[in-house]
Amino acid sequence: MSSDYERMMNRIKNLQNQPRRGPNMGMRPNPFPRGNMPKGSILSGVALAALLGGAVLINNSLFNVEGGHRAIMYSRLEGIKPKIYSEGTHIALPWLEKPIVYDVRAKPRNVSSLTGTKDLQMVNITCRVLSKPDMFQLATIYRTLGTDYDERVLPSIVNEVLKAVVAQFNASQLITQREHVSKLIRESLVRRAAKFNILLDDVSITYMTFSPEFSKAVEAKQIAQQDAQRAAFVVDKAKQEKQQLVVRANGEAKSAELIGEAIKKSKDYVELKRLATAKDIAEVLANSPNRVMLSNDALLLNTTDSRK
Repeated sequence: MSSDYERMMNRIKNLQNQPRRGPNMGMRPNPFPRGNMPKGSILSGVALAALLGGAVLINNSLFNVEGGHRAIMYSRLEGIKPKIYSEGTHIALPWLEKPIVYDVRAKPRNVSSLTGTKDLQMVNITCRVLSKPDMFQLATIYRTLGTDYDERVLPSIVNEVLKAVVAQFNASQLITQREHVSKLIRESLVRRAAKFNILLDDVSITYMTFSPEFSKAVEAKQIAQQDAQRAAFVVDKAKQEKQQLVVRANGEAKSAELIGEAIKKSKDYVELKRLATAKDIAEVLANSPNRVMLSNDALLLNTTDSRK
């Protein structure tokens, strides 16, 4: 058994040591016989492979944080790290670390809610919320809410706050006290969102409608109020005109009484009024382009005493 094995091994060695046939013999010659590979070629191949591997490793180790974003790091060994990565290029260990990027810019969101007022009127109200995550609490946000924190939190808390605040007012008060209602909603939402590490830059009511029946009732009430105000204005105007007539009549009566007393005391008052009237007539005629010859009687200038 051992002799057969030795003969087989010797035959294999003889075949390996036989020279390869040339091109004329139908076989391609081996440019690098066994054990004669150039060392320079081996080193250059290893260097090229190392260079390519290093380039791939460096490329996989870098990540960018764009403007208006922040990043946190998840490590397979430590979990979520508390460090916040700002804008720029950073290094992460491939496979061991994974960057998680958050958009920390304020984003608008409209939330609609159908709720009831204090007087049991249904109102459809839409609230616009401008929100962003607290960049110093991104690790906590990721652990508790994930990357879609706004989808998980904002619709529920906005609906809850709208229903709680609107229920404190009548339907008419929502219209007349809209600024106060918006302020209460803003303060309540800011407090609720802060519990989830969400910051609200602005909260405003953008849309508010009531049921068709209530809208018609409000319109009819406004028309009735306008009619009542118009009637009150007419009554006040009539009262004022009546008072003016009374005052004018009293003034004329008083004037006639004074004139009568003056005439009784002296005829000179009548003559004085006649002269004043004649003066006015003369000024009018003097300023007129027409020339008219009038007697003294027409001008009330017959100043001679009629008693003579």
